[in-house]
Amino acid sequence: MRLGKYLKTAFINRWNLLLFLAGMGFALLSGRFDVAGPLVLATELAYLGLIGTHPRFQAYVEAQEAKIDRQGRQLAVDTHQVVQQILRSLPKASVQRFESLRARCAELRQLAIEMRDPQQLGDPPPLEALQLAGLDRLLWIYLRLLFTQYSLDQFLQKTDEQRIQADIRAIEARLAALADKGDDTQRQRFKAVLQDNLDTSRTRLANVQKARQNCELVLLQLDSLENKIRSLSELAINRHEPDFISGQVDQVVSSMVQTEQTMTELQFITGLDTAEDHVPEMLRRPVTTASH
Repeated sequence: MRLGKYLKTAFINRWNLLLFLAGMGFALLSGRFDVAGPLVLATELAYLGLIGTHPRFQAYVEAQEAKIDRQGRQLAVDTHQVVQQILRSLPKASVQRFESLRARCAELRQLAIEMRDPQQLGDPPPLEALQLAGLDRLLWIYLRLLFTQYSLDQFLQKTDEQRIQADIRAIEARLAALADKGDDTQRQRFKAVLQDNLDTSRTRLANVQKARQNCELVLLQLDSLENKIRSLSELAINRHEPDFISGQVDQVVSSMVQTEQTMTELQFITGLDTAEDHVPEMLRRPVTTASH
């Protein structure tokens, strides 16, 4: 088994693939593929046998696998910390909403397993892991949506939209008054400062209005995603077809592109980094919540 791993790594090396394909292409163009083709294959097999069994190459493969494994574990730890940070930040009602949905998925998943294997004699089928990975991702998106909605609410509560509108009206009035008092250099300076302040205030107002629209959008996406997750978890009981269920999970995950885009656009408010997203295990491992 390990030898197969080393041979595979040696074969899929980009330089080896490039040379191998170039050799096969030359053999086809030579007009004597019956002679050149076997020679290329023999050379490739000799190369794989030499490299794949070399102790230094095997040590390199093992070191690379260990590095990837360490990076994966570190990503899991980092994401777990982000989950804990989100749960500590969210109000109690939002945490309960997430926990209720997660618990329902976990309960229905367990019921579905028992229906397939009443006596718990065997392990869940291989596709069960794919279903779980999809549901984990949806729950992770749902949790981040909750945090995005909470962050937007906090922003709107701390921003006085009426005060900004009042400032805009006051600045516009001052600019109008200056327009009737001549056009000397000093007044031009006053106008420039007031106009700059007016532009800033209008930008602030636009940002607040955009945040309010985004908050409404996130609320709609939360309700929609929650409904989809509940539907998928119920589907696991009603349909004993792992392929079909996995396909449905994949479809829902794919439909979350717009939701993911919304969270990316609002990253400056939430501080959540979605560029390198590692999905935490939400169902296979308990997610502890901080007390509120």
